[in-house]
Amino acid sequence: MLDFKFQPDNYFSAEITSVLLVKLNYPESTWGEQISIYAHQMDFKIHLEAVDFYGNDYLLYPSKIEEPLNLEDLIFLIEGMQLNQDELEGKMELVLDGIPQAESNFYPELEKYFEEKRKSFGL
Repeated sequence: MLDFKFQPDNYFSAEITSVLLVKLNYPESTWGEQISIYAHQMDFKIHLEAVDFYGNDYLLYPSKIEEPLNLEDLIFLIEGMQLNQDELEGKMELVLDGIPQAESNFYPELEKYFEEKRKSFGL
């Protein structure tokens, strides 16, 4: 049973203020898209940012947090992530098909959650 209330103590150390939070791979998508979600410590808040190879802009909710997310909230953030349609001019529009494969050093059960979800959808 997954611990959806699991919450890391911190993402950062004294000398590190930006970390790779989650790496997502969408193998069923047209281009096999990969998206990385980063956390940055700025102005006493944690700013979240999603980045892909093509420079697309993603809308994350929430995009700023006061403390690390619990596993459930991180899953909602990933599943609710949207491509910002207003910023597409001249960029490669991605179609995020399927359920991602996920890796995270901060959330050890995240990979298992998406593996189980992929199995139930036949992927």
